[in-house]
Amino acid sequence: MSQTAPEISVVVPVHNESLNVVPLLDQIGAALAGVTPFEAVFVDDCSSDDTAAVLTRYARTHPWLQVVFHRNNCGQSTAVRTGIREACAPLVATLDGDGQNDPADIPAMLARWRVLHEARPQQMVMIAGWRAKRLDTWVRRLSSRLANRVRSGLLGDATPDSGCGLKLFAREDFLALPYFDHMHRFLPALFRRAGGVVESVRVR
Repeated sequence: MSQTAPEISVVVPVHNESLNVVPLLDQIGAALAGVTPFEAVFVDDCSSDDTAAVLTRYARTHPWLQVVFHRNNCGQSTAVRTGIREACAPLVATLDGDGQNDPADIPAMLARWRVLHEARPQQMVMIAGWRAKRLDTWVRRLSSRLANRVRSGLLGDATPDSGCGLKLFAREDFLALPYFDHMHRFLPALFRRAGGVVESVRVR
């Protein structure tokens, strides 16, 4: 980690992503270097490939990377929670570990979070990514759209893409939420239930 305490921790759960973690880490560094002090917290969820070894090697030459290892496969929600608990920064951005999210979107999300937090300092604030133009098959896009409509109708979270892994919020706000398996899929609803503000922004 740099001598300056990080403002934001980028938390990434990974499982068998040995081919994706280095490009993703390079993108995180390129997106945030010179923008704000940062760290990355990668949680290896008991990968059976060499993801752990790749991350360990990268961390030796990049002090802003912290690697956490699960002894058992615990699932994405638990891996996200582990990373956030280990994070040092007051703000957290979460990303999927398969390269699906673009870290270059984080600075704009961070700027928007600051604006909303300044206007509503007593409220929880979440900025949620919205993949308006997904590079998936039409079947996957359709199923995702239907799932989001059903979830939004049931939960009232007013979030067009709650399945997007790219989200930004305060660490202490997340840790104040009730924990349960698969909670990462319901974070916008949980923030709203707690009286928070959730704003969706278009991401790549």
